[in-house]
Amino acid sequence: MSMRERDSLGGRAAVVGIGATEFSKDSGRSELKLAVEAVQAALDDAGLTPADVDGLVTFTMDTSPEITVAQAAGIGELSFFSRIHYGGGAACATVQQAALASAAGVADVVVCYRAFNERSGRRFGSGVQRREPSAEGAALGWALPFGLLTPASWVAMAAQRYLHTYGLSPEVFGHVAVTDRRYAARNPAAYFYEKPITLADHAASRWIVEPLRLLDCCQETDGGQAIVVTSAERARDLRRPPAVIVAAAQGAGRAQEQMTSFYRDDLSGLPEMSVVARQLWQTSGLRPSDIDVGILYDHFTPFVLMQLEEFGFCGPGEAAAFVAEDALPLNTHGGQLGEAYLHGMNGIAEAVRQVRGTSVNQIPGAATTLVTAGTGVPTSGLILGADG
Repeated sequence: MSMRERDSLGGRAAVVGIGATEFSKDSGRSELKLAVEAVQAALDDAGLTPADVDGLVTFTMDTSPEITVAQAAGIGELSFFSRIHYGGGAACATVQQAALASAAGVADVVVCYRAFNERSGRRFGSGVQRREPSAEGAALGWALPFGLLTPASWVAMAAQRYLHTYGLSPEVFGHVAVTDRRYAARNPAAYFYEKPITLADHAASRWIVEPLRLLDCCQETDGGQAIVVTSAERARDLRRPPAVIVAAAQGAGRAQEQMTSFYRDDLSGLPEMSVVARQLWQTSGLRPSDIDVGILYDHFTPFVLMQLEEFGFCGPGEAAAFVAEDALPLNTHGGQLGEAYLHGMNGIAEAVRQVRGTSVNQIPGAATTLVTAGTGVPTSGLILGADG
């Protein structure tokens, strides 16, 4: 198993194109149109055409099927198509699937995409409203009757335990929000461009579900993002410097549920991300000190702190101080708190820009980036690196 032995995927595929729509609160067009725009922009970035594409990967929570996107974007025959489950936890796994297909010769050029009107249409932050009967719904039935109806309320349970375990106050979460918004303020693509915040702003923002305040919660965004993946060999002949997929992993922990894993032995960490971290470090041979930039999924600030601890950047309960010290450049696009909420796909794009040297918040000498997907659910992660 890859969790015990180094897998053979690392270095065999690369991201060669990234493209996105504008990020807004009301796109004024369909989710299919957003997906096609993002796919076309990513192909243009790579110097490829729709005729080059033979694979597509997306999320299960997507209203634009692969065959429909292919038809609307002018893509021809597909030899590979795949969907990843569990919401934002799927983000990095879409790239992993594309890399696996490329490395195995199943497809040559695979485009990963995510597009939704998550602000003007269905707002995920509103939580459970109507649900078809399912095993997952039955699991939620243990939490919903007690008022735990929204993602914020589910995360608040773990966040409260984290604070209790380490003797901290809710103000520590503000370091993540301030960091994200600082980078967003310098990113013209970010919704909160030129709108930094302070720790005092964070502490003054209204409660959503204690201990989470408004500025601990990510945005709701309309938009689309696409990522183009091909073999490392072909990547070297294309328009942009490739971002090599050094390692890719998925992870689900014991007693894993979707956002409501309240029956685990410990709520102060993220076991699913620990599974991902072990695989990424093992496959890449890297360690936290080798990472130049961290793009960590920030749907809620407490889970950013827990991720840093699961990856070993700092000890348990120490992540807030780690972030406050700027010990690792973090979410240099502004994250989902500051740039946009695209289920983490915009974070992958930022990791690629850092490796290329083209980020608006470029970290000098950045050659290795860590990217993570949504936590509280089965999740995924990537390490991207410069070629050679």
